[in-house]
Amino acid sequence: MKKLYFDCFSGISGDMVIGALVDAGGDPAHLEKELQKLNMEDEYELKFTKVVKNGITSTKFDVLLMEEHHHEHGDHDHHHHHHDHRSYKHIVEIIQSAGFTERTEKIALKVFEKIGIAEGKIHDVPLEDVHFHEVGAVDSIIDIVGAAILLDQLNIETIFSSAIPVGSGKIHIDHGIYPVPAPATLEILRGVPIAASEVKGELATPTGAAIVATLAKQFGPMPAMTVEQIGYGAGTKTFPNHPNVLRVMIGS
Repeated sequence: MKKLYFDCFSGISGDMVIGALVDAGGDPAHLEKELQKLNMEDEYELKFTKVVKNGITSTKFDVLLMEEHHHEHGDHDHHHHHHDHRSYKHIVEIIQSAGFTERTEKIALKVFEKIGIAEGKIHDVPLEDVHFHEVGAVDSIIDIVGAAILLDQLNIETIFSSAIPVGSGKIHIDHGIYPVPAPATLEILRGVPIAASEVKGELATPTGAAIVATLAKQFGPMPAMTVEQIGYGAGTKTFPNHPNVLRVMIGS
């Protein structure tokens, strides 16, 4: 069993986590195959590309959402097409009935619960009534379940993380213009050390924050370990002065 360190010098998002884990030796074919157990593959496609971010070669992971319904499947599976809003309860059912390994299921459910509790608190609704829109939909299900699948496949037992820079400035979300970090992200990171950052923009997304807040047992400098695998996961944005990547180190 191995240790993993998330070096979040440029923040963290769900797609950066998957990119970094694949870059460090996670198996994309295994990931894709396991994700089919969710029975949602008519809603998305996965894409892995090598990109260079300020001089660092890294893996960019994208979930491409199918805009068009594919009608050739007939109408029998129409019920799981494109829910813009999936409830927390529904997501839990999808994950529990997929037949993942026990560890994958446990990780995914814990991370979703973290987000659900935070969203519920902000919108003042009980957990089982929380609906995901921004976070919700398909890409965060893929990001969170995907991260769980890869952590299981890579045999990760203990996770450590640096403090989390959240960025600064303002961002546009469904409900208007908000300060960074957005309320849900800040709630998720309650109790987690946040690092100061001059960068304008959102560095930590709710999904990325939830993965690390749920799973890391300690925050701070890298623990003593022999590094065996290293991965760089690229974010969407590019910054002038530093590479927008998440670095992950795996070792014993």
